[in-house]
Amino acid sequence: MVGTPMVSHVLPGLEIIRELVARGHRVTYANSDHAAELIRPTGAEFVRYTSVLPVVSNVWPEDPVGAASLFLDDAIEVLPQLRAFYDDDPADLYLHDVGAFAGRALAEAQGRDLVQLSPTFVGWEGAQEEAGAAFAALPGADAYTARFAAWLAECGATTTDVAEFSGWPRRALATIPRAMQPHADRTDPDRVTFVGPCSLGRADRESWSRPAGAEKVLLVSLGSAYTRQPEFYRRCVAAFGDLPGWHVVLQIGRYVDPAELGEVPGNVEVRSWVPQLAILEQADAFVTHAGMGSCGEALACGVPMIAVPQGAEQFMNADRLVELGVARRLDTADATAEALRTALRELLADPGMASRVAQLRADARVEGGAPRAADLIEERLERITAAKG
Repeated sequence: MVGTPMVSHVLPGLEIIRELVARGHRVTYANSDHAAELIRPTGAEFVRYTSVLPVVSNVWPEDPVGAASLFLDDAIEVLPQLRAFYDDDPADLYLHDVGAFAGRALAEAQGRDLVQLSPTFVGWEGAQEEAGAAFAALPGADAYTARFAAWLAECGATTTDVAEFSGWPRRALATIPRAMQPHADRTDPDRVTFVGPCSLGRADRESWSRPAGAEKVLLVSLGSAYTRQPEFYRRCVAAFGDLPGWHVVLQIGRYVDPAELGEVPGNVEVRSWVPQLAILEQADAFVTHAGMGSCGEALACGVPMIAVPQGAEQFMNADRLVELGVARRLDTADATAEALRTALRELLADPGMASRVAQLRADARVEGGAPRAADLIEERLERITAAKG
């Protein structure tokens, strides 16, 4: 497995790695030290590389071309490090994160099979015309594409078209509910299989106890990448603190000091990090940044959401949750204490909410998760073995 060091990209696939190791496969996992302590408990052999992604500072460009350029910079930096390990010990099959361009380049240069693990939505027929054209029109996009093409021409990859290399996996396992995929009916089933959220097994190793007397539980989390939001957290405390019958779990990340929140009522539990799945399995509502991992876990746990998107594809995710009838969307600037309280009240008053979240929960879980993903990877390995004779 060749991953990227963002926690939101590592967590969705860890149970697949754990499952493959448990089935007796030798699995290596290449990533930076930032993700090492998440990876090692799976039993995979950790292969260290140095990344240039800003996962420590957690400061990402708002400009889409600037953000894309960071991943290209990382691929250029990481590929020689991967080759130093894997050229002498090549894998039979490479798994790679959607953002780990170096993983695909390595597999193609070695003539090995590969499968992309995508923790977000994948390309669909017509996506290049609909979404790619907007990116291509941005300042700096031409220079980015030219630099990407030059790297592909010299790095050993056999796929040299930038749009195909970055947007069209040969084979992909999407670790998201199919319900969250834009234009799911226009995805290629020969390339993409939706296996649904693969992190559910993690709940068995997490623990969280619902406080005695808590009639309802609300989780508030902006994930791992957009947590420098003390003002938003203060609004949540004002909105939900002392709300009768409610216990609130507020994740603030490691960049915010709890003292910045001011006085916190007794029904608000403030943490820098939370066992999200363990809480979602007991929660009645979820205020989320609408990252795909959090959306998938909430859908698989049957929890309605207040979506407050922060960046990247989260705005599309938030709108999709609203379309599915399981969320209210608030942009950050509009997420006042009054608006947050109103959104929570509307969620609970919606007469069709319970049946919709129950149906989506069932749909997400039937997709198979980590065991099905491991089955499909094993089928790929069996074909490789058979081809060797």
